[in-house]
Amino acid sequence: MKKIQFLISSFWLTIIALFFYSYTQVDLSLTLSRASIYQTIEKSFQYIGYFNRPLSTIIYLIILVIVFILYFLFLKFSKLLKIKNIWITIIFTSLILTFSYNAFSYDLFNYIFDAKIITHYHLNPYLHKALDFHHDPMLSFMHWTQRTYPYGPFWLLLTVPLSFLGLNYFLPTFFLFKILASVSYLGCCFLIYKIAKKINKDEKLILSAFAFNPLVIMEVLVSAHNDIEMMFFGLLAVYLFIEKKYWNSLFSLIFSIGIKFATGFLIPVFVIFNFLKKNNWDKFFIWSSILMFLAVIAASIRSTFQPWYLLYVLPFSVFVIEKKYILISTIILSLVALLDYVPFLYTGNWNPPIPQILLSLNLSGVGLAVIIVFFYKIIKR
Repeated sequence: MKKIQFLISSFWLTIIALFFYSYTQVDLSLTLSRASIYQTIEKSFQYIGYFNRPLSTIIYLIILVIVFILYFLFLKFSKLLKIKNIWITIIFTSLILTFSYNAFSYDLFNYIFDAKIITHYHLNPYLHKALDFHHDPMLSFMHWTQRTYPYGPFWLLLTVPLSFLGLNYFLPTFFLFKILASVSYLGCCFLIYKIAKKINKDEKLILSAFAFNPLVIMEVLVSAHNDIEMMFFGLLAVYLFIEKKYWNSLFSLIFSIGIKFATGFLIPVFVIFNFLKKNNWDKFFIWSSILMFLAVIAASIRSTFQPWYLLYVLPFSVFVIEKKYILISTIILSLVALLDYVPFLYTGNWNPPIPQILLSLNLSGVGLAVIIVFFYKIIKR
């Protein structure tokens, strides 16, 4: 029991450390509060992130190593964990990181501005881009201001109400969007737990495999990517499909695709398994993982690989995490993906040769996963 208590306490402390570290990345053009005390603290954090980059990079790497070690231990000792303690840790993590800064991505600002085009400027974000409103103060800390709205219409159904509630004040709107990401994370955790119980799987292992994955934590709770909302409705479609509520499942899948189009790759699995009327859920989730990995490849070819693309795969692959080749691949690919941020944290830019370095790093990660799985199979035999 002492080992378990130490594990949970260590994880909580690491999450708190990640929360504080996120504020080292606050954009220099962004002022979150005009309170003098806060500005003094903010500037000391920004000094680490922007003017002492070697130290910032070291802190990030230390947090990353610790959180991956703890993740591995959560998986190893999942049978000893009480489900109550798992849920308390999940809720604590989401509560703390809801109020973190989106340290590793500027996409959240684009989500906010896309909705603002409707609520404040009363225009169509499919036709207008942030750069069209050059006087708007948000442009001083936004990236990708030259693009029009790239997502499905159902994402606007979720975000436009938040923009109205935020009354066009940045900070309240910012945290409303972070709350949406955290609620979606909790919703995914709940659905994964329910699905695991429904198909007679080890719900504590599967829930831990998703909820405590460092990539999920950083890309969802810190950076608040909208992939988690897409995956919530994708998982809801799976749960309803297992419950044989096929029309409700179809509606949920359509809503998921209408947020971000990647879950369209799941359609063949639903169609085939509905036609076959079989309950081989391992095959269902393996094929879902394969098809969503193809979605990752397609998205990477269209632009370039981004770490949060792995969120397409992880909510499905965790249901077969007891298979060692899935476990090994999950840990290695998640770690390598989060290492993609190291060159930026150290240099402050994504200029060449960084793209080439990242391509080599990510391909090496895939190769390493394949090699380790191959040798594991040989040793096991």
